[in-house]
Amino acid sequence: QVQLVESGGGLVQAGQSLTLSCQTSGLPFESRHMAWYRRHDPLELRDLVASITGGGSTEYEDSVKGRFTISKDDAKQTLYLHIASLETSDTAAYYCNLKERILPWGQGTLVAVSS
Repeated sequence: QVQLVESGGGLVQAGQSLTLSCQTSGLPFESRHMAWYRRHDPLELRDLVASITGGGSTEYEDSVKGRFTISKDDAKQTLYLHIASLETSDTAAYYCNLKERILPWGQGTLVAVSS
């Protein structure tokens, strides 16, 4: 059974940094195209912010380029998202999934940025 467990969120001040983690289980993590998504409001769709291929190639949504860094540890089957220079607009629930979004969503981890 595939599981995605996000963690690392919290209440931070603008300008600070944060690293989110996504522990996966039950899938061939090292070969899959993984991604981070975020949702500012529970009624909205989850937006793609960053992705990483099995080979380590990364892509970012334009608004987060230069501040977000996606990485992974294949041995730990864990996906990471480092967010530098946090902005209030980064306040959202963050989720991981395949780039294809076909796995059941985890509960996400909430990031709240205060000014």
